[in-house]
Order: sequence, then structure tokens, then C-alpha cells
Amino acid sequence: MLEKNIKRLEEIASLLEKGVTLDESLKLYEEGSKLAKLCLEELEKAKGKITMIKKDFDKKEKENG
Repeated sequence: MLEKNIKRLEEIASLLEKGVTLDESLKLYEEGSKLAKLCLEELEKAKGKITMIKKDFDKKEKENG
């Protein structure tokens, strides 16, 4: 999902750079803002998982030696 959202964000940026009407710009900006928030949430979840895995790994290393 992250990759799909990033691709859409790139499309939105490209459209905004090319120039569109004010109304369309506002709609694209709103969509982009929502997608950016979703991407940040996904990245935070991944970061949390990585942190948990690292803590578990460190704990096992201490136990083993």
C-alpha cells in the first residue's frame, strides 16, 4: 500500500507542477495531504515493528552471552 500511495503522490506532484485550475489544485492538495498522512502512519508502524524486533534480538543476545 505504501508504494501505491507514494506513486500517487508523485503523480499529484507532477500534475501540480504542470499547472491545473485552482479548484483542481485544491482537490489534489487535499488528496495528497491524506496520502502523505497514510504514508507516515505506515512508516511509523514499520518503525515500531523494527524497534520490537531489535529489542527482542538484543534480549536474546544478552541471554546467550
